[in-house]
Amino acid sequence: MAREAVWAVITAMYDAYRRGDRAGIDRLLHPEATIWDSVDPVLITSTAQLDKVRDARPADGPRETGVAARDEVVDVWGETALARYLLRVDFAEGEPEIVRTTAVLRLVEGEWLIVHIHENTI
Repeated sequence: MAREAVWAVITAMYDAYRRGDRAGIDRLLHPEATIWDSVDPVLITSTAQLDKVRDARPADGPRETGVAARDEVVDVWGETALARYLLRVDFAEGEPEIVRTTAVLRLVEGEWLIVHIHENTI
């Protein structure tokens, strides 16, 4: 049951991303979450810093047509969970991008929140 709840948080994050719903993503992140983004070499340590990375993405860059997490491996130890998965990003033109991703989550007041994400394009 906990594994499914953790995976639901991960998939909800990408559902919000597809909708362009930053607030929906941010609700799933712990306030002190850290992120290694696949396109930025600096460890993101705040929502303000995450917003700067988001805003710096070129509007005229490759147009994404789909994002899907798959091949998940989820382990849960009490109030800590580790999710490993592949993220496929499809574009209107060109080959898809595969991003190897690890997410750490904590159970906070009955709710799973993402405390760290590490993305690595392969």
